[in-house]
Amino acid sequence: MTDAEPRAGAVSVIVPTLNEAENVQPLVRQVFAALPQVAEIIIVDDGSTDGTRERVQALTGSPPVRLLTRDQPTLGLSGAVIAGAQAARGEIVVVMDADLSHPPDQIPRLVQPLRDGAADMVIGSRYVKGGTTPGWPLYRKAMSRVAAAMAYPLTGVHDSMCGFFAIRRARLLALAPAATGFKIAFEAIVRGGRELRVLEVPIAFRDRARGASKMNLRVALIFSLRWLAAAARVTTRKRSRVSAPKARAREQ
Repeated sequence: MTDAEPRAGAVSVIVPTLNEAENVQPLVRQVFAALPQVAEIIIVDDGSTDGTRERVQALTGSPPVRLLTRDQPTLGLSGAVIAGAQAARGEIVVVMDADLSHPPDQIPRLVQPLRDGAADMVIGSRYVKGGTTPGWPLYRKAMSRVAAAMAYPLTGVHDSMCGFFAIRRARLLALAPAATGFKIAFEAIVRGGRELRVLEVPIAFRDRARGASKMNLRVALIFSLRWLAAAARVTTRKRSRVSAPKARAREQ
């Protein structure tokens, strides 16, 4: 299967992993239960040392599970997502975390608007009506809300930071070829601008039950730098929209 020949209407689920041995088996089971016709579940592993790869290899074949390994990963989680999308056989890709914080049973709700032509990207959102973050400590809720609030003026989306989304494979590869860090959805939305129709559906985003979070100061710093780059991009785009009519008026 080449980049130009995705299976029409088929869904590939992309799951980046780093030391998620305890979670991959229940995740695969739940994804397959939610979407039995899924074309494939692509696990993109960035050098796990806890037996994650061995757990995935034991699952390959049925349901359709594929393992991609990146022993010298670049561009963080976003790089893993792009690697998965490049290898995907489905026309539509769903991106989600491995830690079961993203509810697999909501995958059909993310996919259907794309198939109906009602949206170009569908996000599982914590911050639209009906979305929740059960069990989160107060400090984490505060940090997440601040990040979402910072992103909103650049995206017009309430929860561009969630990381649980569906989009057509070709669109993702066109919008985010050089995204880095954890927030590939945020960068894709900024690059897509007004032409990208984004729909948010509410989800319950639960804290991980097993394993350790990958969030740290370095991740926060990378997001800050990417936010500044995105702000510059949006500002330049707005100035171009304002200056273009003025330039045409002077020519007339």
